[in-house]
Amino acid sequence: MNKLTRLAPIGLVVLALALSGCTNASQQESGGSGPSATSSSMAKANDALINSIQKDDAIAKLVPASIASKGTITIGSSADYAPAEFADTDGKTIIGYDIDYARAMGKLMGVKVAPSNATFDTLLPSIGSKYDMGVSAFTITAEREKQVNLVSYFTAGMSKAVLKGNPKKVPADSLCGVTVAVSTGTSEDDSAQKQSKECTSAGKKPANILSYKTLPEATTNVIGGKADVSFGDSMIIAYSIKQTNGTLEQLGGITDAALFGVATAKNDGGLSKAVQAATQKLIDDGTMKKILATWGNEGGMIAKSEINPSVK
Repeated sequence: MNKLTRLAPIGLVVLALALSGCTNASQQESGGSGPSATSSSMAKANDALINSIQKDDAIAKLVPASIASKGTITIGSSADYAPAEFADTDGKTIIGYDIDYARAMGKLMGVKVAPSNATFDTLLPSIGSKYDMGVSAFTITAEREKQVNLVSYFTAGMSKAVLKGNPKKVPADSLCGVTVAVSTGTSEDDSAQKQSKECTSAGKKPANILSYKTLPEATTNVIGGKADVSFGDSMIIAYSIKQTNGTLEQLGGITDAALFGVATAKNDGGLSKAVQAATQKLIDDGTMKKILATWGNEGGMIAKSEINPSVK
């Protein structure tokens, strides 16, 4: 779960296609890879909440003078990772829970936020020069903390989704004999392959692994009955469940969880302190939970935001 599993931009498959029984990948793709009407409505759902947030003078004082004077924080984001950050139906506006969170922080700091779309691998090297900060589902690692400051705000890992009620009786702790849908080349793909070999070694049936270009495609095929369970990044699984309006449910808990962080430059002039203070206030007053719940990801809540937390 370090977001390096993204081999290509993750397009949103309109899961409504699955509800009509579509299980063919080519049919899914012909329906379009852009965000559904549901995602656009989610993007607007937090507007009133965010607009109601008032400037916090104590937090605003922590914002570096160079940013406060221009009144805008520039944000780098790779807009291809729904529901964290992705392009709206106009193909330009960046939406997602990361963006809503950044907007909420900006309100507390008394500045506007200006997200820009860029490829993921270019973001961290551009923090402090092209961007004031990066908000793009960065997993916090010791190696990244050597490059930038990282302020924790969210946690995610691996999770599974099955049809409501788990009619195929998929065990939460085993893939032996199960048809599992994954996204090609991801950590979950590797994990499923490893678990399948362990099943064989234990004298049990191996997993039947179906690999798809994107996780939404994999989840669609669970709804259509081709797969028993989908296995992927927890935030995308949660978002897919939200979009199906109860057709799917999470199986078991989140495994291999890791913290995500907002990136600022090592010499950020105190910006990371402002981000940490704003994040903690959003957590404490319930705003963060409401923002995440809109996108089906309140399960990623953390209780305490830290600057460069100790990680492996």
